Amino acid sequence: MRFRRLVLASNNAGKLAELAALVAPFAIEVLPQSAFAVSEAKEPHITFVENALAKARHAAAHAGAPALADDSGLCVEALDGGPGVRSARLAGESASNEANNKRLVELLHDVDDRRAHYYCVLVLVRRADDPQPVIAEGEWHGEILRVPRGRGGFGYDPLFWLPQLGCSAAELPAERKNELSHRARAFGRLVERLREIG
Repeated sequence: MRFRRLVLASNNAGKLAELAALVAPFAIEVLPQSAFAVSEAKEPHITFVENALAKARHAAAHAGAPALADDSGLCVEALDGGPGVRSARLAGESASNEANNKRLVELLHDVDDRRAHYYCVLVLVRRADDPQPVIAEGEWHGEILRVPRGRGGFGYDPLFWLPQLGCSAAELPAERKNELSHRARAFGRLVERLREIG
């Protein structure tokens, strides 16, 4: 990466911690958009990529620096890919993680097909009007538990079961999650794209 400073277009503490850890090896000064008094961007779109692009452009415009935005969520097979872009609002606007998890358990109460995946799209813009945003995506597949397990992570991690590891995402150490997650996979692809661009 050729940037000395990067604005993370998010005020979500969990996302900020994960993205900051992923960017750390590149010796880039990473600042949350709150450091520039940037408000949360509106996310009116029905796709992750459109919302991420809107957030990245919004942060870059107000901070005057390259910006990296993430839009991610949980996609459940039995819910036709839902809650998707509404993952943070499944139980209503400004719902807590606990409320969203409880609502998901309710929706899947009598459902046998528990397959789900986390999806993440990262968008990096060099400036607000960048005509060639760098876009990368990642998926992390698992199943939805009936009862939460673990206290780590955030979002739906206590319900996100990883059969191959025999634990929930919330039971993984943060370092291990940052190697395996949808966000880590998207970030790896973002780095590849930036190297291709030069």
